[in-house]
Amino acid sequence: MFLEYLNFNGYGQFVWPAFFFSFVTCYVLYYKSKKELQIQEKKYLNEFKIFKPLKVKTFVNSKPIKNILLKNTSF
Repeated sequence: MFLEYLNFNGYGQFVWPAFFFSFVTCYVLYYKSKKELQIQEKKYLNEFKIFKPLKVKTFVNSKPIKNILLKNTSF
């Protein structure tokens, strides 16, 4: 019963090689992309050398924004 399920009613000889080929192809593409990303990261860091994170201001607790939101509600 289990082997018959893996055989896909006689189409297993076509399904499993296609599945294997797809899996291997996706893995190769992933590996090449990962290697290329590492190469490009090294080039980028060699060119700019300094990584400065940006500080972003947030206005969540700002009083003017709360007043604007309270005044402009149209319910």
